[in-house]
Amino acid sequence: MKNNWTLKVFFLTFFLAIIFSLIANYLGKFNNIILVICIISILAIGIIFDIIGVAVLSCDEKVLHSKASQKLKGAKKAIKLIKNASTVSSFCNDVVGDVCGIVSGSLITVLVMNLFVSNQLSVGNVLFSSVLSSLTVGGKAIGKKIAIKKANEITYLVGKTLSLFSK
Repeated sequence: MKNNWTLKVFFLTFFLAIIFSLIANYLGKFNNIILVICIISILAIGIIFDIIGVAVLSCDEKVLHSKASQKLKGAKKAIKLIKNASTVSSFCNDVVGDVCGIVSGSLITVLVMNLFVSNQLSVGNVLFSSVLSSLTVGGKAIGKKIAIKKANEITYLVGKTLSLFSK
């Protein structure tokens, strides 16, 4: 059990879900406009990480080796991402993507409760949840097409971004 990714991902997801749920409960005390902004932001984060996960799986390693031989900043980081593609994809798609889906769903529930507390209409909950689900699934579907088409560019961009945070 030296490097058990499943166990690591379980605990990582558990703690991320706790953190995001606490944040969601805290944000529920703010006005509805802030909630909508948070929902859209979390939805966007989920889609972006989904794109990264798919791009890393679809990337052509030779292209990045070429960039690394030209000493382009971030190419070595991007190659590391590809070498660990299944872990990167699992983290991006499953951990971050699923946690974002759960948290955005929680925030939608808080928003619906704020909007329809006096009427107790379940129509609002169904409508808002349906819109969120459509945006999530549709956004990820569009994102996957982009990720596959632009896999090399996206992976290199992520590598370049990560290289900004390391020496």
